[in-house]
Amino acid sequence: MASLQEIKEQLNSVPPEPGVYLWKDAQGQVIYVGKAKQLRARMRQYVNFQDSRDKIPLLVSQIDSFEYVVTENEHESLVLEKNLIKQYSPYFNADFKDDKSYPFIALTKGDVFPALKYTREAHKVHTRYFGPYTDSRAARELVDIARRVVPICAQSCAEWRHLNRKLETTPYDQLELEHRPCFDAHVGLGPGACCGDITPEDYQQQVKRVERFLSGSYREFIDELMQEMQQAASNLDFEKAARIKGRIDVINSLGDKQHAVSSHRLNSDVIGVYREETIAGITVLIVREGSIINTNEFIFNKGKDVPFDDLLRMFILRYYDTTASIPHELICEGMPEDSDVIEAWLTKKLDSHHGAQVRFTVPQRGEKMALLSMANRNARHALLRYKTKSSYDDERINQALLQLESALALDRPPLRIECFDISTIHGKHSVASMVVFTNGKPDKSQYRRFKIRMETDEANDFAMMSEVFERRYNKEKMKDSTFAKRPDLIIVDGGKPQLTAALRQLKELGAEDIPVCGLAKRDEELFVPWQESGPVVLPSGSASLYLVKQVRDEAHRFAITFHREIRGKAMTTSILDEVVGLGPKRKKKVLKAFGSFSALKAASLEEIKQSGAVPDQVAEELYAVLRQYDKC
Repeated sequence: MASLQEIKEQLNSVPPEPGVYLWKDAQGQVIYVGKAKQLRARMRQYVNFQDSRDKIPLLVSQIDSFEYVVTENEHESLVLEKNLIKQYSPYFNADFKDDKSYPFIALTKGDVFPALKYTREAHKVHTRYFGPYTDSRAARELVDIARRVVPICAQSCAEWRHLNRKLETTPYDQLELEHRPCFDAHVGLGPGACCGDITPEDYQQQVKRVERFLSGSYREFIDELMQEMQQAASNLDFEKAARIKGRIDVINSLGDKQHAVSSHRLNSDVIGVYREETIAGITVLIVREGSIINTNEFIFNKGKDVPFDDLLRMFILRYYDTTASIPHELICEGMPEDSDVIEAWLTKKLDSHHGAQVRFTVPQRGEKMALLSMANRNARHALLRYKTKSSYDDERINQALLQLESALALDRPPLRIECFDISTIHGKHSVASMVVFTNGKPDKSQYRRFKIRMETDEANDFAMMSEVFERRYNKEKMKDSTFAKRPDLIIVDGGKPQLTAALRQLKELGAEDIPVCGLAKRDEELFVPWQESGPVVLPSGSASLYLVKQVRDEAHRFAITFHREIRGKAMTTSILDEVVGLGPKRKKKVLKAFGSFSALKAASLEEIKQSGAVPDQVAEELYAVLRQYDKC
């Protein structure tokens, strides 16, 4: 395998031009694809560790070689990057969690009489695709609705397929057509191309109308159909007017099912993202003419282990490469670094006759912010549904426990993990928390809180942790059923010094056989007693690292919550002690009258007097002390 120095030397030959680079591992597999304005400078950022993303150290450790392709400009490099990611599916690039094909509605524009169909096929030339749809039932229903609004052939129609085969060898004007219409034409779903009821030229007008309909332009259909209906009625063609009235009713009923979200005619896609450590749910709300006409949900194989803009960028490239429904606006929480290049790419795909351009919007308030919040909530629920359906959490937990068993050289998987954290301010109101994870999940019934008894003028985490260990792991407590069984692993928050102190205390208590490790905050490193050469480093993005961080963060949260509670009570007590004439009984009475210290602090002098909890003179003194407290 090539050394990092050799890679750096090879980068000297890379030109400072725009292009795409491919990092490869020792087996020649492409593990990452990226684009750059200046290839040499961007690639050097990796090997010089000037890129702050968490995945970079692990990525660089696996690099053995690289390739690059020079392009004319950033737009070309964006398109090439997208295609190469689709081709190689590199491990370090964010991608869809499941590699299934999504359904589309296809319009076979290469045919003389284009037809609609529901499909999961790869995109073909001369066929326009609408979608993707993550709800296959909704896609099939939309095909039926579109044909009821704009009569058009379906590829599933046997008569259409028969006509299409004839047209491959014979021009349309030379065909001998059946005079009996097919069933779809008979019931008004088809225009009768098979029996000569419509010419190819008139049929193309139907095609354009169905394209507009599937793109979400519903309101203009109402106006057009209303004019046609009135014209038919004035010509006394009431049968035709009734058919048009039916189509108007279909569009109106479709509008009733849709969620109107804007008084403006928004033409936007709202991208909501909900990330966990190694997985993300993404929802796209498709808003056309101010209404949500469709919602698509996706699961990505990266989460908080990659920056948000990286995840968003890769999703946009994958999603809009497959869909022909390009909005005028993308509403999202942030913008990719090369948002101007992506906007230019999407504008070219939009190909608007009116010169409309695609732009990113990051809302801060108003209806667009409300839409984004809705999309984010739906992304969270999409991820929860996926995890429940696929048993994702259970598989990750089992994987994490086995990885920890191996990495820390344990005798068995750590089914019970106990983690401690100290919270103090200069030795005042010091507390400790103990959280317990059983089978990889928080076991809140086993959580414990400790008030530190030792008195000190400054923070002394080592002495405080020793006190907590003595109170938890002494022989009497180890027999106490309220603490359940012995832990399989103890995690202390800190590095080597904290681990050494914990080991010393456990030895004094006769509990030195319990495995213990120290977790350093800075680089998420695990210090173990049996390895003097350095800490154990769990792989970035691994299930084991996620579990260890989750345990540590939960211990910290629990300790902070308890510390705030103790500090708040102490602050309340000390303030009320300053009030002349307010003894323990009156203090208890006045707090009961107002329900809480915060409610008492917000009360007016008249309200305190009217409560009857204390005499008026004491009420005036109390009110004065509380106002003085506000000024502090």
